[in-house]
Amino acid sequence: MKSHTLEISGIQKRFGEKTILSDVFLKCETSEIIGLLGRNGSGKSTLLKIIAGLESVPDRCIRINSVSLNTKNVLMNEVSYLDQDRFIPNHLSVRKAISLSIDKVERANFCNDEFIEKILKKKIKHLSSGELRYLEIKMVLNNSSLFVLLDEPYNGLSPLMIEIINEMLRASLNKKGIIITDHNYQNVIKIANRLVLIKDGKTHQIKERKELIEKGYLSNLAF
Repeated sequence: MKSHTLEISGIQKRFGEKTILSDVFLKCETSEIIGLLGRNGSGKSTLLKIIAGLESVPDRCIRINSVSLNTKNVLMNEVSYLDQDRFIPNHLSVRKAISLSIDKVERANFCNDEFIEKILKKKIKHLSSGELRYLEIKMVLNNSSLFVLLDEPYNGLSPLMIEIINEMLRASLNKKGIIITDHNYQNVIKIANRLVLIKDGKTHQIKERKELIEKGYLSNLAF
């Protein structure tokens, strides 16, 4: 299957007098899971929103297969973004939400899932945080975009749900590239095949995990 490449460069972002991002370069290919690490407030979520076209910055350069795509509508066709906050309207039923998001020919396979089967008769507003997060992630992974940005995907998920979601992530790599960040860095390190650390507004390519200690992100004890 043909490989596709997402490249991000030239991104600078300030909030008031504080510079959040100043020297960012990020490259992701289909078949890759990039783990985006950084301390709270380092700009991880901001960067994902910029890539998705939801946060404006001057002189942003985002390319897919070397073609510049800086229009929000074009980006949304090729890049899917899972926000920290829920995106499915509360008033919908689970069945309706699935019918609006998943192609008819794919729905039976989508619903052939222990966790989905348990919630099919519920309204979105009656789902637990874990049930909703599981549904949202599965929906995002089942669309046609080439790249997926996941912000805090593991929030509220049970250990078993995390295992199944990780299996879904790996299974999608034949057609997607994934960038993932989560406050539970162990989950990110476990699933990622490449790590990028945001520190002092810059992206640092991590070749060996011990570099996370050297750069002050983890302590020896945490590692």
